[in-house]
Amino acid sequence: MNLPQEPCTWASPASLSWTQGYAALGEDFHTRVAAQALPSPFWVATSAGLARELGWPEDWATRSDWGSLACFSGGTPWPGMDPIATVYSGHQFGVWAGQLGDGRALLLGEVATPAGTSLELQLKGSGRTPYSRMGDGRAVLRSSIREFLCSEALHGLGIPTTRALAVVGSDLPVRRETVETGAVVTRVAPSFVRFGHFEHFAHHDMPEQLRSLADYVIERYYPACRDAANPYAALLEQVSVRTAELMAAWQAVGFCHGVMNTDNMSILGLTIDYGPFGFLDAFDPGHICNHSDHQGRYAYNRQPHIALWNLHALAQALLPLIGETDDALQALESYKTAFPQALEARMRAKLGLQQALPQDRQLTDELLRLMAQDRVDFTITFRRLGRFSTRAGADNTAVRDLFLDHAAFDAWAARYRERLAQEGCSDPERRARMDLVNPKYVLRNHLLEVAIRRSAAGEHDEVKRLLEVLERPYDEQPEHEAYAGFPPDWATSIEVSCSS
Repeated sequence: MNLPQEPCTWASPASLSWTQGYAALGEDFHTRVAAQALPSPFWVATSAGLARELGWPEDWATRSDWGSLACFSGGTPWPGMDPIATVYSGHQFGVWAGQLGDGRALLLGEVATPAGTSLELQLKGSGRTPYSRMGDGRAVLRSSIREFLCSEALHGLGIPTTRALAVVGSDLPVRRETVETGAVVTRVAPSFVRFGHFEHFAHHDMPEQLRSLADYVIERYYPACRDAANPYAALLEQVSVRTAELMAAWQAVGFCHGVMNTDNMSILGLTIDYGPFGFLDAFDPGHICNHSDHQGRYAYNRQPHIALWNLHALAQALLPLIGETDDALQALESYKTAFPQALEARMRAKLGLQQALPQDRQLTDELLRLMAQDRVDFTITFRRLGRFSTRAGADNTAVRDLFLDHAAFDAWAARYRERLAQEGCSDPERRARMDLVNPKYVLRNHLLEVAIRRSAAGEHDEVKRLLEVLERPYDEQPEHEAYAGFPPDWATSIEVSCSS
C-alpha cells in the first residue's frame, strides 16, 4: 500500500537531520564500528518510493555531490551518521543461543522525514563487527536481492515490515556454500529493536540496562503505556497484539518467514530479517520453506504458535520489570484473542464477506481443506474467487478447474453462493473489494531466482522490473501478466536455507 508522498525536502546529505536515539542508551547496548567498504561498488537497485518518503530527490543515487554510492557501499558516511553495531541475544530454533548481535549490520542513525517522523537506516553486509562470531560480516548478492525485493513486496501488500532503500553490488568474492559476490543492502525502519535485545540484558542480569531499554521503547514507540498501572505489562500486551496482527497478515497471503528465532522478532511487530522466506505456491499447510529447518519448527501452519512461544520468551525477559508472573501471563492473553479475530477478519475479506456470521469460519476452513487436498495455488485461487459468479447455473470454470475434486468444489460453491446472497451486494462490487485484499502478484521464489541469476550476470533490469510490479500487487497490470502465472515445474527444485 503506497502512501501519498511528500515533496522533496533535502538539498544535500549535509542538510539531513540525523539523531542517534539508540546510540544514546550507552556503550552496554552497542559498539561503534566503521564499515568496511565494498571494492568497486555499483548500484543494483534502489527504491524510488522509499526515497520519496525520506524526502530525497529523485536522482539522489546518482548525484555526484551526494556521494550516495560511496556511503551505501560502506565507504564514506554522510555527515551526521555514527555507525554502531548493537548487541542482543536470543533463542534459535527453540534453543538458547547466547549472545548474538549485529554480526554484519551497522545502524547509521535516525534521519528525519518530511512527515515529521524519523527512520533508522542500517547497512547489512558492511563487514565484521564484535558480534560476527565466526562470520565474515558480509552479505552476498543473492541474499541481498531477496531481502530488498521482499521488504518492498510486503510493504506493497500492506504488511508491516522493515523497508529496503538500495542494494549495492561488488565483484568482491564471498564464500558461502560456493564462492559468490558481495553486496550491501540498506534497510530502513522506525526501529530495529528485537525481542533478543531484551533477552540479552535479562539473561546477563543487567536490570538497569533492561529497564533503560524498556523505557526507551515505551517513550519512543508505545507512549500510551506510560500511563498504565504497569507500563511494562502494558508494553508486553501491545507487542503481543501487534505480533498477532502480523501473523494474521502473513497467514492470509501465504507468506512463510522461515526462521522465526527470537532475535528475528521485531518489538514493533514488523517483518524483519529476510532469509529463507517463501510465498506458498501449491497450498500445503505444513509447508517448510527453510531447508535448514529439519524438524519443521517454522512451517507455515506453525507460525502463529511460534510467535506466541517467542512472546513467552519476551515475557520472561521483561518479568523483572513486570513483577508478577500473573501480570505477564495476562498480557500474553491479548495474543490469543487478537490473532484469531484478525485472521478471521482477513479471511472474510478474502471471501468478499462484509458481515461476520457464525458459519463463516466453517466456510473458510472447508475451502482451505479442499485447497490443501488438491494442492491448488494459494494466490491464484483467491484472486480467481473474486470472479465467482452468483448467477444461477454459472459454472465458475476459472476457479472450479483449479480443483481436481469438482464435486467437492461444487458442494462448497453452493454454500458460498448462499452465503454471498446474504450480503446483498452485486458481483462487480464484491470483486472490487476482493481485489483489494487478494493480490495478483506475490514474490514467488522462481521469479526471484530469475532476477538473481540475471543480476549475477550483470543484468539488473529484472530486479527493477520486479520491484515495479510488486509495488502494486493488487492492480491488474496486464503488461506484466506473466508474473502472475503458475510457477514452472523447475520451481519445485528451488531450495532456500539459513544462508539465503
